[in-house]
Amino acid sequence: TTRFSALRNSQALFLVCIIMHNYFRFGIFESLLSFSSSKPMLRRPFLRYFLLFVLTFLGSQVGMAQDRYAVFFKYKPQQEFSLANPSQFLTSKALQRRDREKLALDSLDLPVAASYLQGIRPAIVELLYSSKWLNAAVVVADTTGKKWMEALPYVEKVNWIAKGFIPKEGNRQFSQILNPWEVDSFSKWEIEENYRQAEAYDFQNHLLGIEKMHQAGFTGKNRTIAIFDSGFPGMDTISAFAPVFKNKQLVGQLNVVRPWIKGVFRDHEHGTQVASLILAYQPGSLVSGAYGAKIILATTEDVTSEYPIEEFNWVRAAEYADSLGVDIINSSLGYLDFDEPSLTYSNSQLDGKTTFISRGATIAGKKGILVVTSVGNYGSAGGSSLVAPADAAGILSVGAVTSTAAVAAFSSRGPTADGRTKPELAAFGQNAVVIRPSGQVVAVSGTSFSAPQITALAAGLWEARPDWTKEELLNNLFQSGSQYTSPDQNLGYGIPNFREALYGALLGVTEEEVNGTLIYPNPIISTNLFIQVGNDTRLFFQLRDGLGRLIFEKMAERQSSNVPYQIDLPVLATGIYLIQASDSNEIVTKKLIKR
Repeated sequence: TTRFSALRNSQALFLVCIIMHNYFRFGIFESLLSFSSSKPMLRRPFLRYFLLFVLTFLGSQVGMAQDRYAVFFKYKPQQEFSLANPSQFLTSKALQRRDREKLALDSLDLPVAASYLQGIRPAIVELLYSSKWLNAAVVVADTTGKKWMEALPYVEKVNWIAKGFIPKEGNRQFSQILNPWEVDSFSKWEIEENYRQAEAYDFQNHLLGIEKMHQAGFTGKNRTIAIFDSGFPGMDTISAFAPVFKNKQLVGQLNVVRPWIKGVFRDHEHGTQVASLILAYQPGSLVSGAYGAKIILATTEDVTSEYPIEEFNWVRAAEYADSLGVDIINSSLGYLDFDEPSLTYSNSQLDGKTTFISRGATIAGKKGILVVTSVGNYGSAGGSSLVAPADAAGILSVGAVTSTAAVAAFSSRGPTADGRTKPELAAFGQNAVVIRPSGQVVAVSGTSFSAPQITALAAGLWEARPDWTKEELLNNLFQSGSQYTSPDQNLGYGIPNFREALYGALLGVTEEEVNGTLIYPNPIISTNLFIQVGNDTRLFFQLRDGLGRLIFEKMAERQSSNVPYQIDLPVLATGIYLIQASDSNEIVTKKLIKR
């Protein structure tokens, strides 16, 4: 299909070349110019018109600049895909998550109509990608193409979302475009780029109980985490991430900023630093919380500029991660100010419903994905200083604390425009220990580095309790917070803790009978335990110690539901233990005290 702008530009340029070629070939320039000893002068007015034409042509090319637009569609007709056959567009792991969360498939799961994408082709220079959640296409076009698309009956609107476009490498016409890997620092991460000598990483792990989580054997195994950031240079070469590749934990990678590039191990190092707080395994330097998790990496942030297209990049990556069955998305990114000042968000727009990235994060949360995002580094602005998508509902925004567990000065505050508490949780973010692409261990600051620590904690918890839904995981994290009973707009529910999140609610139970279940004697002195629960005659019994380690399990049987199950326990040390008993109908979790 012939593209409007390409045709128009090539025809005009061809016309100029033909005219100039004939002028030189047939000596017309010589007849038009009269040379004196000082300077050439116009002899005929015709040349004035020719020069005016050239200037007009060049001016028209400036006026017909090619920018990036989001084309929103009114409908979503389907010919190739159907909700009755979801395996065509979702992996089995994505479908399993929906089953766990008891979520039905809906139209958001279906791709954008292929006929619509084909229909806008004549008006665009390039289709970058489409978004099924926003029912939109992100394209490169000029103003003529924009107007043409707006007239289509199935197009709802066309939004300008970025100036110019990022060309494929090797195009000399755009050699002036900034290459992020050639830049040492960017103002958008001014705080985080302040490198310091790293202290021991034990403190940041201890604050969340990560060492207890590891002692219990939980490292995020069987959980999939997606990290959206500015690039991940060095991850594929330095030793701290070697286990990720040796154990084949990388299940997907996507470069949304430059869709024609398959790899993500390039561009700005912010993503590498963030990933090190989730995945690094380098004893003596940094051992992070979820080094056993599977991982999806996506480059969504273009550090050379700040335009709303990066929000669309984020949503596109979230759709990709969803299709692969992601459990947790870590987003150490936020949007408020743009290079085009008129697009900058006001406080009233941070209501979780207005910005495209917050709408995308909300959809991800409704798909059963835990979205963890940094609350922002605008703390000096005071209240309601958060950034998008931290304002979204149903996700987890994270603030930063100092070594004294006080809110860091740079950490953004809530509430949202509609009055909700933000952030929900906090972690160590002032002088957090990270690893750079060179392998250097340094201390950096920013909420970008508190969020991934919470992501790692959540992955370990979800590994320990795979039966929890996303909302149950969130609630237990909140209840483990250091100020759960008195949340505020600085730290939300406070600093969470692994052991409290996993066992906190359970350890608060004092009665033996809960919902018709009877476990006795409790406290126990001998090794004989009795359980009266349900109507089945078979019960799967597990006993864990205070660190969550499995110390005993058994399939118990009884002759009738009128008699209790009898469990012969091993000799136990004095302390608190945790029982999980399940039959075909229910799961019972309860504390057991050994005296």
